[in-house]
Amino acid sequence: MNNLLGYNEEYLKERNGYITAKEICNQPKLWKKTYEIISSQKEKLKDFMDNFVKRSNAKVVITGAGSSAFVGNSVVNYLNSKEDVKIEAIATTDIVSHPQYYFKKDQPTLLISCARSGNSPESTAAVTLAEKFVDDIYHLVITCNPEGKLALHVKGNDENFLLLMPEQSNDKGFAMTGSFSTMLLSCLLVFNIDELDVIGNQIEIISKQGEKVLNDNVDLMKKIVGENFNRTVYLGAANSFGLAKESALKVLELTAGKIATLYDTPLGFRHGPKSIINDETLIVIFFSNDTYARAYEYDLLKEIYSQNGNHKVLAMSDYYDETIKNNCHYFININKEEQEYLDDSFLVFDYLLNSQMYAFINSMELGIGPDNPCPTGEVNRVVKGVIIHDYK
Repeated sequence: MNNLLGYNEEYLKERNGYITAKEICNQPKLWKKTYEIISSQKEKLKDFMDNFVKRSNAKVVITGAGSSAFVGNSVVNYLNSKEDVKIEAIATTDIVSHPQYYFKKDQPTLLISCARSGNSPESTAAVTLAEKFVDDIYHLVITCNPEGKLALHVKGNDENFLLLMPEQSNDKGFAMTGSFSTMLLSCLLVFNIDELDVIGNQIEIISKQGEKVLNDNVDLMKKIVGENFNRTVYLGAANSFGLAKESALKVLELTAGKIATLYDTPLGFRHGPKSIINDETLIVIFFSNDTYARAYEYDLLKEIYSQNGNHKVLAMSDYYDETIKNNCHYFININKEEQEYLDDSFLVFDYLLNSQMYAFINSMELGIGPDNPCPTGEVNRVVKGVIIHDYK
């Protein structure tokens, strides 16, 4: 009988965890499929993006709600460092309540909407508000659901672009897993459309290492979960800050709030949030490959590791690093040696698999059932209860 994330399939089905486990494990394959999808539309995407960015005073807004919003948070710093056009990551939940702060009538704007279902009330409302506020508005919809309201809104319109993710990315489980990582990858590929050959090789490495993470790190994650932490903190800088947000949300969602979570940057953590640490806290640090940034991350790692108490530190690095290994309780290195990625944004994918495993195993061990951790309906797979009011 097949095992997924350390559990046999029958056990997972009995405990409402099979769907989520399968979707977590399927991601390395989805990344390759996502690359193929975008490669097949390379010229159309290039024409669409080139047509927009040549506009004077143009800006790009990457948006979404919940995990979909964290897609933008995970790429925006890198994209701004390489593009001439201004790029912002703004959640639909911010746009809907205060659209006047984010749109200008005479500023050409490309709204990149990231959405698993495309049916969240805020997702569709953000599109409507953008069209109301901006004279020259364009839409790139990155979604996993071809029948969602967002997809149908832009389908067949030459001024807009519908980019559908692989069919299996439309997670059936409660939490976003493959949907998040494929939409994140798509954003990186769209803005590196002329470098797809180089990125293709990197995706092969990331996918291969992802399979290894899913096979090799289960026992370690079970050991960590076995310490029964009731608080988990994720720390990541720049593009890994979006990963920290997503990782914290996964634990919170899949444990139905039984494990409290916090996210911050390594430097920001000292400024008050560090107060969360008690004897039942796990602190996870996502290390950058950038040497300058890594120096600050070393400092915080050593500080927390040497701090009094029974808290524990899990450090993740792209490559083996003796300094990190000697200053943490648990160490994960994805590769033996440093990989030459276009940017640290590409570290997110294999780090993410570890975070998802940690959240999933916690959910299973707490007896919650990750496929539907909130069966009473207070929290839903697609948000309910939002009333969209007319903007006047």
